[in-house]
Amino acid sequence: MNAHSLDLATAAQPATAHTEWWRGAVLYQIYPRSFADANNDGVGDLKGITDHLDHVASLGVDGIWLSPFFTSPMKDFG
Repeated sequence: MNAHSLDLATAAQPATAHTEWWRGAVLYQIYPRSFADANNDGVGDLKGITDHLDHVASLGVDGIWLSPFFTSPMKDFG
């Protein structure tokens, strides 16, 4: 068996549950602005999120989805 036929044989094998963990995963979405405010300025921040990751993990979720965030002129409040 040469290297090319080995690659084809490997590719033909069905994916295992481990490689497709996301199919049955539970994700927890975090909206940074309102999740947790670590510096008490009234707006959630990354430090607030990291300070509460133990709680999120205790919920038994498989991963988190961090809503997109970026600098904004706040004309649309975000």
